[in-house]
Amino acid sequence: MNIDMPKGISQIRTLPDPSLQNLWDSIVINPDLKKQLHAQGVSNFTLRKKIPRSVLPLHGIILLVGPPGTGKTSLARGLADRVARSFKGSKFKLIEVDPHVLGSSAMGKTQKAVSELFSQTIAEAAGSGPIIVLLDEVETLATDRTKLSLDANPIDVHRATDAVLTQLDELAEKHPDILFVATSNFPDAVDAAFSSRCDLIVEVPLPNAEACKQILQDCLTRVGEVFQGISAITASPAFPRCAAECVGLDGRAIRKTVANAMAATPEIAANPNAMTADTLQAALKSAKASRTKGAAR
Repeated sequence: MNIDMPKGISQIRTLPDPSLQNLWDSIVINPDLKKQLHAQGVSNFTLRKKIPRSVLPLHGIILLVGPPGTGKTSLARGLADRVARSFKGSKFKLIEVDPHVLGSSAMGKTQKAVSELFSQTIAEAAGSGPIIVLLDEVETLATDRTKLSLDANPIDVHRATDAVLTQLDELAEKHPDILFVATSNFPDAVDAAFSSRCDLIVEVPLPNAEACKQILQDCLTRVGEVFQGISAITASPAFPRCAAECVGLDGRAIRKTVANAMAATPEIAANPNAMTADTLQAALKSAKASRTKGAAR
């Protein structure tokens, strides 16, 4: 993290950002969901400045939920870039929050850090132009207060969540040029009061069979730009079997398993062009077996 960043901020980018342009297309999900997300992001910056909250009680929050590895964070960054590109000539900022540095074992410190992040850092940034704020792992900031035990300063966690909700209400009233895009792997751990403030909640599911095929094909094709023998697997009769083995894995796991297959033996690791479809299929079967065992624990 850049040491010059305010506490709680991991990165600030100017949008549009060429490095984020392809992220939107790299996440393979239902195109209708992407269209809905894009439209919601654009409407946030067109409606909220013109229609009072007494008519449309918008908070400027989109929540992406789903299993780990489905691309929620990449989708959020890609969405930010796509929304910024919809307003030609406007300079947006993408602010990424690191919630883990805000916690403290000292009573009241977490609440103070959260309040300062929203009321000062984010509010000041919004005063200089439209911003999109990525709240990754939002359950860390807005913990479900009904599930807290009496351990680990629960009162402070309560107060920190209260501070988040209060600040979101304040920002919604004063700064219509903010869009929060939050993500969570554990939506049941997110406080219900936060969820109720979200303008749109979208589930990003595990890829279906067609999406798995697209992800695997894209990965093999891109790797094949360096190791040409690997791209040939996409045209082999065994490719459909490999793609079928991907069902049940998330997109990140599919791509990592390609790397695992390229290291299946010392010989293949030394010459990745030697990887075969059978090697890849075996690696995918192993990855699914490991996931099944992990889920059963």
